[in-house]
Amino acid sequence: MAEPSFWRTLNASHITAGFVAVLVGYTSSAVIIFQAATAAGATPREIGGWLAALGLAMGITSIGLSLRYRQPILTAWSTPGAALLAVSLPGVPLSDAIGIFVLCAALILVCGITGWFAKLMQIIPDAIAAAMLAGVLLRFGLEAFVSLESEFTLVGLMLASYLLAQRWLPRQRILVVLLVGLAYAGACGKIDTEEAHFAVIAPTLVWPTFSVSSLIGIGIPLFVVTMASQNAPGVATLRGAGFDAPISPLMIWTGLTALLLAPFGAYTVCLAAITAAICMGPDVDPDPRKRYPAAVCAGGFYLLAGIFGGSIGTLFDALPDAFVIAIAGLALLPTIGTSLYRALDAESHREPALIAFLVTGSGVTLFGVGSAFWGLVAGMLALGVARLRLSSSGQ
Repeated sequence: MAEPSFWRTLNASHITAGFVAVLVGYTSSAVIIFQAATAAGATPREIGGWLAALGLAMGITSIGLSLRYRQPILTAWSTPGAALLAVSLPGVPLSDAIGIFVLCAALILVCGITGWFAKLMQIIPDAIAAAMLAGVLLRFGLEAFVSLESEFTLVGLMLASYLLAQRWLPRQRILVVLLVGLAYAGACGKIDTEEAHFAVIAPTLVWPTFSVSSLIGIGIPLFVVTMASQNAPGVATLRGAGFDAPISPLMIWTGLTALLLAPFGAYTVCLAAITAAICMGPDVDPDPRKRYPAAVCAGGFYLLAGIFGGSIGTLFDALPDAFVIAIAGLALLPTIGTSLYRALDAESHREPALIAFLVTGSGVTLFGVGSAFWGLVAGMLALGVARLRLSSSGQ
């Protein structure tokens, strides 16, 4: 069967999902990137250039990969990686920081060329991958309802509009929630545009230098954190949603893009997990083959954000926190439900998947690595023990 064309498939649900994905991406971690760039000694203009380079990198790869594979493949920067840089870069020259980015990108590219990462991910059953995805997204679903405490009327109206739209406009329910939330926040003066401004900032080229101590002490940990806390959940998100894009080419293209743009401040380019899930759910389109335009739209918004560099962050900061939290949680509800079903459907994998879900959802961080990685490890260990028990009992 021929794949549906992009323009004939594109609708308002795709555009809304793409916008919400980029909104969540920037509002959840842009401030950490500011901190990381500041720690590296970047000037305000160079910081804007970092965000511009990252926006362009996400836009190019999201659009290109989604159109190539006709699947919703969204890329992102590594938020855990930015946090690591924010605490590790003080005292490191800016050129050495760029050298660290180059090393990380080169290692990701090697993983793609050799196929090592793809072989590792093939070992993970779909149930464990779906459980990890559900655990990653659990916090967003919970926080959507916790935000009722701080903004009861705003979040309550958004929740009510979600339920009503589910009855009469199921395909456009997130668009309805978005418009209702913006209308109420605007009417009540909760959108603070005083600091918002538009400015086009071109990325600034900084030639890398390489310090052995920085490459070993920061570059390799950045690579490990990116692969464990970002690319592994990103692959799990794809697999958990039922998509089968080849992993090695994704690593090659994201690694190559990061390598080319690292001198401009693009410290990582990797697969998105949470924001990608917004573009993959049944709310986007009941037919999984017609969901990829959402990631293409997100790529377009990333390109727009890249053109305006750091100024786009001030626009997102103008929105109430509760609005962003609620829209993210409601947009992810269908994906959370589908992931839980896929994780717990097979009885033979149910308990290991449940362990993976609970460890991931706990948010625990060990040795600087986030809960998604440890949920995956715990689930696979539980599955291995279960298989040993079955083999020893002769079943």
